[in-house]
Amino acid sequence: MAELESRTVSNMARVLIQQGVHRHEQELEASPPPPTREERLRSALESQQPRRLRGAPRRLRLHRPG
Repeated sequence: MAELESRTVSNMARVLIQQGVHRHEQELEASPPPPTREERLRSALESQQPRRLRGAPRRLRLHRPG
Protein backbone atom coordinates (compact mmCIF):
# COMPACT_ATOMS: atom_id res chain seq x y z
CA MET A 1 0.00 0.00 0.00
CA ALA A 2 2.82 2.38 0.86
CA GLU A 3 4.40 1.94 -2.58
CA LEU A 4 1.07 2.52 -4.35
CA GLU A 5 0.67 5.87 -2.55
CA SER A 6 4.37 6.80 -2.73
CA ARG A 7 4.75 6.83 1.04
CA THR A 8 7.22 5.34 3.45
CA VAL A 9 6.05 2.33 5.41
CA SER A 10 6.13 4.27 8.68
CA ASN A 11 4.14 7.13 7.15
CA MET A 12 1.58 4.69 5.74
CA ALA A 13 1.27 3.04 9.16
CA ARG A 14 0.70 6.47 10.73
CA VAL A 15 -2.03 7.32 8.20
CA LEU A 16 -3.79 3.98 8.70
CA ILE A 17 -3.68 4.33 12.49
CA GLN A 18 -5.12 7.85 12.26
CA GLN A 19 -7.93 6.60 10.02
CA GLY A 20 -8.70 3.76 12.43
CA VAL A 21 -8.79 6.10 15.42
CA HIS A 22 -11.05 8.50 13.51
CA ARG A 23 -13.48 5.68 12.61
CA HIS A 24 -13.50 4.44 16.19
CA GLU A 25 -14.31 7.94 17.50
CA GLN A 26 -17.15 8.28 15.00
CA GLU A 27 -18.62 4.94 16.10
CA LEU A 28 -18.46 6.02 19.74
CA GLU A 29 -20.25 9.29 18.94
CA ALA A 30 -22.94 7.49 16.94
CA SER A 31 -23.77 4.94 19.64
CA PRO A 32 -26.18 6.04 22.36
CA PRO A 33 -24.80 6.36 25.88
CA PRO A 34 -25.47 3.44 28.23
CA PRO A 35 -28.65 3.81 30.28
CA THR A 36 -28.32 5.38 33.71
CA ARG A 37 -29.20 3.53 36.89
CA GLU A 38 -32.51 5.42 37.09
CA GLU A 39 -33.40 4.52 33.50
CA ARG A 40 -32.66 0.84 34.14
CA LEU A 41 -34.81 0.89 37.29
CA ARG A 42 -37.67 2.64 35.49
CA SER A 43 -37.49 0.16 32.63
CA ALA A 44 -37.52 -2.80 35.03
CA LEU A 45 -40.52 -1.41 36.91
CA GLU A 46 -42.44 -0.64 33.72
CA SER A 47 -41.87 -4.15 32.40
CA GLN A 48 -43.53 -5.72 35.46
CA GLN A 49 -47.14 -6.79 35.24
CA PRO A 50 -49.53 -4.74 37.38
CA ARG A 51 -50.83 -6.54 40.46
CA ARG A 52 -54.16 -6.14 42.16
CA LEU A 53 -54.31 -5.02 45.75
CA ARG A 54 -55.54 -7.59 48.23
CA GLY A 55 -58.42 -6.57 50.45
CA ALA A 56 -59.95 -3.17 51.00
CA PRO A 57 -57.62 -0.20 51.15
CA ARG A 58 -56.77 0.95 54.67
CA ARG A 59 -57.37 4.47 55.88
CA LEU A 60 -54.20 6.52 56.02
CA ARG A 61 -53.47 9.14 58.69
CA LEU A 62 -51.69 12.13 57.28
CA HIS A 63 -49.43 14.14 59.52
CA ARG A 64 -50.43 17.78 59.53
CA PRO A 65 -47.73 20.14 60.79
CA GLY A 66 -48.46 22.71 63.45
